[in-house]
Amino acid sequence: MNQKRINSTLPIAREGLPFIIIGAAIAIVAGIFHLVSLFVVMSIITLFIVYFFRDPNRISPVDENAVLTPADGKILSIEKLEKGDHNYKHSSIKISIFMSLFNAHINRIPIKGVILDICYTPGKFFSANMDKASQYNEHNIITLETYNDKKIAFVQIAGLIARRIACWVKERDNVESGQRFGLIRFGSRLEVYLPTNSEITVQKGQKVKAGQTVIGYIT
Repeated sequence: MNQKRINSTLPIAREGLPFIIIGAAIAIVAGIFHLVSLFVVMSIITLFIVYFFRDPNRISPVDENAVLTPADGKILSIEKLEKGDHNYKHSSIKISIFMSLFNAHINRIPIKGVILDICYTPGKFFSANMDKASQYNEHNIITLETYNDKKIAFVQIAGLIARRIACWVKERDNVESGQRFGLIRFGSRLEVYLPTNSEITVQKGQKVKAGQTVIGYIT
């Protein structure tokens, strides 16, 4: 399969830099004053923050009909919705992906197209692997139109610990498959809504990688 590389200039998401700098600064001060316990704890915390905000380069398929997972994690569910739901009001196939604390949290565009709409809604912070998180948690819905006039939506959903959704695209942006478009801090959930005649290529429980794993094809 032909592939393309969507590169980043930094191996760490910029949103993580303030946390890394603060953690490293506290560890250095603790080391200077021989506060061994604090030095060890802050060093471990800083290393985890670096790991959490890692931004690996990925090689993405170039098939224009391929839909990529927007998030690293595990497929929670695959549902066919005849009348849509609270996040997307059209009939569709809904794929839910759970990101744990140990997944890379950079979110990526599922398929090439144009951003039609972005709708942020504040809400609660239930654990992201619970079904009610989809309905009640803080979330951000992005609707996209593909090159062949198909519409899909993908939703960033905050979790129990995640308290901030970052979105780096805006309406009318032209975007590429695998392009970085945001992140959610500290454990969360992504949902993708595809046309009902899409071919789904993943299964419940499968582990996936953002911008790399094909979850389906739009026909």
